Amino acid sequence: MSFENLLFETKDAIAYITINRPKVLNALNAATMEELRQALHAVKNDPGIRAVILTGAGEKAFVAGADIGELAKQNPVTAKEYTLRGQNVLNLMENLGKPVIACLNGFALGGGCEMALAATLRLASENAKLGQPEVKLGIIAGYGGSRCLDLSVKALLCSCCYRAK
Repeated sequence: MSFENLLFETKDAIAYITINRPKVLNALNAATMEELRQALHAVKNDPGIRAVILTGAGEKAFVAGADIGELAKQNPVTAKEYTLRGQNVLNLMENLGKPVIACLNGFALGGGCEMALAATLRLASENAKLGQPEVKLGIIAGYGGSRCLDLSVKALLCSCCYRAK
């Protein structure tokens, strides 16, 4: 498969997907999310692929969030459609039926943090920085990340409580 904004390859039953927009810190635009949807469907439908490793190109960012230039052009109707498309892609990732390992190399902010939360497992480098900066703007996570974050915190608290017993 060939994409404009993703690198996609398979080796030894593993699909390697790299968000490849390093000049904009791998920011998510509609085209990138559509390519990711296509890549995830290809993985889901290929019985020879048993796992996915997802990362971002370059050393500065896994995904630094949404493409702000694209977001600025949205009106309420198109923003809702944009958000729903993103939620569908992350739901596909979360329910892929195969493990998705997010390798966080740098910033994982906003939609990037939500994408990491949709993965089965997250591996973070020492320079990884995760966050939901949109809350400082008075808006909520657009791809359903607050739900994933809530579940992750509950799982962490439960495992901490379990270990303490």
